[in-house]
Amino acid sequence: MTCIPHERPAVRRGLEAAFGAARLDAFRPLSGGLSGALLFKIRVGGIDYLLRIEPERDALREPHRGYLCLALASEACLAPRVRYADPESGVLITDFIATADPQAGRCARREPIEVELGQTLRALHSLPEFPPLIDYLDGLAELIGRAARSGVLPKGAFAAWPALFAVCQGLEPQPVSSHNDLNPGNILDDGRRLWLIDWEAAFRADRYVDLAAIANIYAADQAAEAQLLRTYFGRPADRCEQARLYLFRQVNHMFHAAIFVVGVAGEASASSLEGPSLEAIHQRLAAGEPVFGAPQGRLDYAVARLRTATANIENLAFAEAAGIAR
Repeated sequence: MTCIPHERPAVRRGLEAAFGAARLDAFRPLSGGLSGALLFKIRVGGIDYLLRIEPERDALREPHRGYLCLALASEACLAPRVRYADPESGVLITDFIATADPQAGRCARREPIEVELGQTLRALHSLPEFPPLIDYLDGLAELIGRAARSGVLPKGAFAAWPALFAVCQGLEPQPVSSHNDLNPGNILDDGRRLWLIDWEAAFRADRYVDLAAIANIYAADQAAEAQLLRTYFGRPADRCEQARLYLFRQVNHMFHAAIFVVGVAGEASASSLEGPSLEAIHQRLAAGEPVFGAPQGRLDYAVARLRTATANIENLAFAEAAGIAR
C-alpha cells in the first residue's frame, strides 16, 4: 500500500474535483481511531484539509449512508465542511479542524462542557432524518453474541445483558438522526466550538444512544447529568427521561465492552473480569496515554465497561429505572 496519497487514482480524481489540482503541496499521515481508515493532513494552496480513505466496507461502514449523514451534519455546521466525497471509492476530503490546547480551551470555555454537548446533540437530533439501518438494540444483541462466543472472556461474562435488552426493547422508540459513535476521539474542540467527526456509524436510532454516550464520558456526577439533560430538552428532565438515560448508559457500556472484545479476539484474553477501574482508564485517556495502543489495553477497557454495566444492572436502581421508564 503506497504511503503517497495522491498516487492513488481515486485520490487524484478527488483533488482535481475539489481544487483543480492532482498533487499536494504537503501531506502527513495521521493516527486514526479503530476503524482502519487512512487519514492524512494535506495542504493545498497553503490551506490544510483532511483526506480520509475508507477501508473495505461492511454492513455498518457503508459510505453511501455515512456520507449522506455527514453532508446533512456539515450543512448544519456540526461537522467540518465537505470538499469532496465519493462513496464508490471511499475518498473523503473535508476542512481540517485544528484542535485547541485542552487546558487553554477549558479555561476559555464559555459554557461547561455538558452544556456545549447538550446544545450540539439537540442540533444533531433536529436534523432531517438520517437513513435507517438496523434496530440499534438488535444490532447490539448480535454484537454481544459474537463477543460472548469469542472466547476472550470467561463464559457467562455477558449474563446481565438479557435483562437490559428486555427492558430497553420494551420502551417506546424515540428515533432521531443519530451519530451512534460519540466518544472523545470523534469530538473536536477548536477553542471556540465543538465539531463532530467520523460519521460512518450514523443512522436513525434512539435519541438516548447519543445522550448516554456523552453522559458516560462527560457527566461525572448527577449535577452534570442534570445539566446535560436540561440543556438538551430546554427544561429540567422528568423522572422518565432520567430513568431512560440510566438504562441507556448501561447499553452504552455494553456496546463498548462488546466492540472491544470482538476487536481483540485472537490477540488477548482474560480469565476473570478483574482489572483497572473505568474511572482510572478514563483518567489515563484524558492524560493522553496510548491506552488503546495495545490489545491488553483495549481488553482492560472492555472489561471495565462490562464490569460497570453488570454492577449497575444488578443494582436496585436498575429495577427502579426500568419501572419508571416503562
